[in-house]
Amino acid sequence: MYLKRLELQGFKSFAEKIRLDFNGGITAVVGPNGSGKSNIADAIRWVLGEQSIKTLRGSKMEDVIFAGTEHRKPLGFAEVTIVLDNSDSTLPIDYDEVAITRRVYRSGESEYLINKTNCRLKDITELLLDTGIGKDGYSVIGQGRIDEILSTRSEDRRQIFEEASGIMKYKVRKQEAEKKLELTRQNLERINDIITELEAQLEPLREQSEKARRFLDLREELKVLDVNVYLDNMKKSRERLETLEQQLKTVQDQINDENKKLEEITNSNREKTDLLKSLDEKLEAAKQVYYETEGNLERCNSEISLSKEKIANLMQNIERLDAEKAELNEKIEALESEEANKQNRLNYLEKQLEDYSTKLAAYEKQMEELLKTLDEEERKIELLKSEIMDKMDIYSDKKLQISNLRTHIENMQKRQRSIDTDVYQNIVEKDREKMKKE
Repeated sequence: MYLKRLELQGFKSFAEKIRLDFNGGITAVVGPNGSGKSNIADAIRWVLGEQSIKTLRGSKMEDVIFAGTEHRKPLGFAEVTIVLDNSDSTLPIDYDEVAITRRVYRSGESEYLINKTNCRLKDITELLLDTGIGKDGYSVIGQGRIDEILSTRSEDRRQIFEEASGIMKYKVRKQEAEKKLELTRQNLERINDIITELEAQLEPLREQSEKARRFLDLREELKVLDVNVYLDNMKKSRERLETLEQQLKTVQDQINDENKKLEEITNSNREKTDLLKSLDEKLEAAKQVYYETEGNLERCNSEISLSKEKIANLMQNIERLDAEKAELNEKIEALESEEANKQNRLNYLEKQLEDYSTKLAAYEKQMEELLKTLDEEERKIELLKSEIMDKMDIYSDKKLQISNLRTHIENMQKRQRSIDTDVYQNIVEKDREKMKKE
């Protein structure tokens, strides 16, 4: 397994997308100060998962994105891809070529990809364990790191030797397993605490469960009793209904018997009534002579009183109708006067319209004559222009006046139709009142 190529875009000083191929025989990257040699090493460390921005010689993660120059705008993201040859299957992945990509945006979002497939940083770290090329591997040593490694404690140097010996992967797995065991132990302790607390609540819950079970049993018994009560009520109601039907039948039989008796009594009473009627007729004939004079006298007195009341009412009605007639006459006269005024106004406006139309025709004729003689009298064109403009203004004014007069005439015609309708209604009302009075 070896480093095959490195692709950078927008990382620190590399604004354009570049590709560095590390073919056989390359042992160093050389160049003058400030040419970006250290940026290549920083890019390799960054794409392998370095999170410390101080190690990358910056103050914040945005510093790894191209910041722009006087002649070029800053970029919005930085991307680095490292390609490893895996033809010997050193990495546990079924590809002969492994491309690891890291991308970061100015908004703070970042992405990790393995062969253009999104993944986690943890996946990259696990893939590179025991290969020596991780972010803390011995294959990537920055400036001044050799002295730092040699001068550190033996415990710190031990990590490098563990990485080189190939046991770092198992050590990391052991640490993760110990963390999971610790979390499991803590979960078990919390579960034991919950069980202890639930055991303390178990007895009250058991009593509540028994009460609930008893409640359910009693509710079922109540349902059975309710059903039995409904059935018993239905049975009693049915028996009561049968009794009432029998009583109804008995009453109907009694009514039929009573109707028969009533019919017999009615026939007997009819005969007696005929006899009594003949006697009453004779009695009435005898009394008729006596009551005839008295009846005539009372009727005459009543007719006299009624006639007096009718005369008084008729006088009041006559007075009221006379007042209404006078009021209607006044309204009719006012409407007729208004109609006459409107008609006079309409006649005046029509006459004025005819005058304006005649004047307009004369002005138009004059304007036509002026237009005909315009070519012949070019020397008077300046004077005629002013006169024509005046005539045009007068023409516009007259047209506006005619339009206003036409609008006014239409309004007057609408008003006249409305007045005609009111007059017609008043005449109809007058005729109705006249008929009522008669």
